[in-house]
Amino acid sequence: MALAAATTLLGGALYANANAASSPSDPTSSASPSNPGSTSPSDPGSTSPSSPASASAPVPKPTGSTGTGTDVSDVVDAATTFLDTLDDDQQADVLLDFTQANAIAWSNLSCGATCRVGIELSSLSDTQLAAAKAVVEAATGTGDDSGYSQISQILAADDVLGETDSSYGSGNYYLAFLGTPSTTGTWQLHFGGDQLAVNLTYKDGEVVGTTPYFAGVEPTTWTDDGTTYAPLSGMHDGLVSMLEGLTDDELTEAKLSDTTTDVVLGPDEDGDFPDTKEGIAAGELTDDQQQLILDAIEPWVEAADDTTAASTLSTYKSELDDTYISYSGTSALDTAGDYVRIDGPGVWIEFSVQDGVVDTSRLNYSSVYRDHETDYGGEFSFS
Repeated sequence: MALAAATTLLGGALYANANAASSPSDPTSSASPSNPGSTSPSDPGSTSPSSPASASAPVPKPTGSTGTGTDVSDVVDAATTFLDTLDDDQQADVLLDFTQANAIAWSNLSCGATCRVGIELSSLSDTQLAAAKAVVEAATGTGDDSGYSQISQILAADDVLGETDSSYGSGNYYLAFLGTPSTTGTWQLHFGGDQLAVNLTYKDGEVVGTTPYFAGVEPTTWTDDGTTYAPLSGMHDGLVSMLEGLTDDELTEAKLSDTTTDVVLGPDEDGDFPDTKEGIAAGELTDDQQQLILDAIEPWVEAADDTTAASTLSTYKSELDDTYISYSGTSALDTAGDYVRIDGPGVWIEFSVQDGVVDTSRLNYSSVYRDHETDYGGEFSFS
């Protein structure tokens, strides 16, 4: 009998995956295809997980739960705990080599395992899901609508879409560790699915890369049990305020000559930063206008843990004079075709307003945050 697989606990509660799948005879078996470059340890320390949750559970609203803001050792501990809930085959799906091919295997499309690596969340038991949630929670920020909270709401939006189109749902997200989680050596936390890609790179116990980070949402806003959710509202509103702070002449200077209808540096566009920055330089603007730019950058930076976010934002502040802002379409960001870019020595942010994919009468937001120097921890060359 076809069942809707139980999915992630990322919002502090189970979300029901609208993507139906056949009920497996072994609840611990992975639904993901075998992945290249497995680094599964010889002693997995597997425990016997509980059976997957019933698909009859309703789709609850996302909670306001946020990340822990803990240090790298806590992320490693959470990763080790998660691995200990998995059997050998599942660990082989999760533990992969930190290669360029594995690192760039992310997308904002509903393409499942054909464009991603890792273990699919819908294949996990309740115990395993709780442990997977703890990893993402430990690694990301504590803001009310950024970091872990934003991630959980993006997955909840996918469940809203799944009520109409079964190819969507929070169970269709994948988690992998590229390299072995440790406070020594280099490894990456690799998590995502449709509308989300999290790539956090660690080296010798330090965070050395927080990008690429793709965050999108459809619907852009929805109401559940009297509460309205808008996961990307902080990003959207910050950019609108940034553009509203410009004079008419400055808006003219900031406007791109070409129309941009989607993000430029999405999946499979690694390293393709334009040779020339476009728009208006923040160095030409007042202190108040520069602060609006910094405020607009902040929600993307806050995807990472709080300590890393503060350090990264400080770096971008020091580079602000050489950071450019630009846009196409309208500056209100309320019409399909509206687009904004922030391009600095380090920071690269894009935000695109598009027609909805599932409901074309509504809008879809797509955004990507990259860093010119530290995408994937700076481990790969894309020149």
